[in-house]
Amino acid sequence: MTALFEDFDEIGELAEALDDPSPGARIMAVMELADSADPAAIPHLARAIADADAGVRKQAALALTDFDGPDTAAALVSALTDGDAAVVAAASVSLTELKDPAAGDAILPHLDDPDTIKLKACLAGIKELRRPEAMGPAIAALKHADAGVRAEAVGVIGWLQDQNALPALRDAAKDGETQVRRTALAALGFSKSEHAEATLVEGLKDPEWMVREAAAETLAKSGSAGCVAVLRDALQDEFWQVRLKAVRSLGRLNATEAAIEIAPMMDLPVPNLRKECAAVLGEMAVVETLPFLEKYKDDPDPDVRKNVRWALGKMAVQ
Repeated sequence: MTALFEDFDEIGELAEALDDPSPGARIMAVMELADSADPAAIPHLARAIADADAGVRKQAALALTDFDGPDTAAALVSALTDGDAAVVAAASVSLTELKDPAAGDAILPHLDDPDTIKLKACLAGIKELRRPEAMGPAIAALKHADAGVRAEAVGVIGWLQDQNALPALRDAAKDGETQVRRTALAALGFSKSEHAEATLVEGLKDPEWMVREAAAETLAKSGSAGCVAVLRDALQDEFWQVRLKAVRSLGRLNATEAAIEIAPMMDLPVPNLRKECAAVLGEMAVVETLPFLEKYKDDPDPDVRKNVRWALGKMAVQ
């Protein structure tokens, strides 16, 4: 019996099933190849990604999410020009799951591709691999006509965390598209330079709340004590999402002088904001804020209630 199991080649049998005349059977074979988690399945899945049936190709692209390395990346990149949009979408998602820096070998040659969809997917795929060779193509892509491409390029630059790229990120923070400006401000979090902080402070004046939100959040990472004043101003923003990130950043900067301005925000009818305020007030432990916390120790929202009671406990109030 043992010899029989030793002779059994599961991957080989599943690979043979990829030639079955039924697309359904081939899809099942692809799924089982993925379940095997055996790197030996990669070339067979790569073959399936060129199958005549779009359903098989899509399943193969999804299956490759469970694998990594240059061969996996090469198969996924090849699927980015598929005539079926669902296949391209599946391959694009799987590319972002790659973690092996060596997988970038198959992506780097395509970072100047004229196909917008393919270029966007390749930039997204190379981002977390942190390949320094991607910096030049990413900076060049900041001039691309498509905002999605520019946003992905900003992401690549941000992950590389190279101070020399700060001018490019600061320029991207002035882009005409909200998505690009927001991504650029978030990407500045790695830098503690005065230029990065100045760009983020300027971002708090952006006409789009999502950009202001990114600026308020990133200032906790890239900003200094000098940005406390502008974050306190952001507590008056018309959008609660911006206020929440300003509260969080003030907490991380331990700006206890802002506690008395944060406390009244416990009265706002936004549970997420009250929850954040309670947590930050607990960390700051400014006794003048106790009445605002005690008022909400029985808040109807369980998360708010939990944070308020934690804050009161931290401030030694029973």
